[in-house]
Amino acid sequence: MMTPHAWLLLGLYLLVLLALVKPLGIYIADVMAGRPILALRLGGPVESVIYRLCGVRKDEEMGWLHYALAILLFNGLGALIVYALQRLQLWLPLNPQQLANVNSDSAFNTAISFATNTNWQGYAGESTMSYLTQMLALTVQNFLSAATGIVVVIALIRGFARHTAKSVGNAWVDLTRITLYVLLPLSLLFAVFLISQGVI
Repeated sequence: MMTPHAWLLLGLYLLVLLALVKPLGIYIADVMAGRPILALRLGGPVESVIYRLCGVRKDEEMGWLHYALAILLFNGLGALIVYALQRLQLWLPLNPQQLANVNSDSAFNTAISFATNTNWQGYAGESTMSYLTQMLALTVQNFLSAATGIVVVIALIRGFARHTAKSVGNAWVDLTRITLYVLLPLSLLFAVFLISQGVI
């Protein structure tokens, strides 16, 4: 049974969510369309460096199959890296407690779970995962799997909007932009809020 305080918090949460729908939706649409907004002008140099390092041609569009294969490759490699980091953590740096390698079943479950953004954890993080594994595997996947989910929805929307076009965007550009201009700024805002509330 929910208390009046719980109902109040739920109502406040829904009001904030409803108030943010339109401005955040417009911002995300502007970012994904590459419109000349302040965020893209400020982050443009960083974005260009990322594309150069990864060999991405920002203006090259992909058909739905190419886009889907890029997303599958991206998530497949992400899951493989998460699995490898867990299985090799004993011999990797940033493991001051000398935590053992995660067993294969748990490592596979965690890798797939974090790649699909379900983030199911069947272990005690502080006594199972090294600092490096938590930083490079789990934290990075928290961003990238969320970015993947968002860009798949964006590609679906583009598919409906461009029903006569043969392309749905560029998966690498979409992943970069949603991470740089949406997920990282929101994370920083939430971090500042949590710090203000006394969270360590």
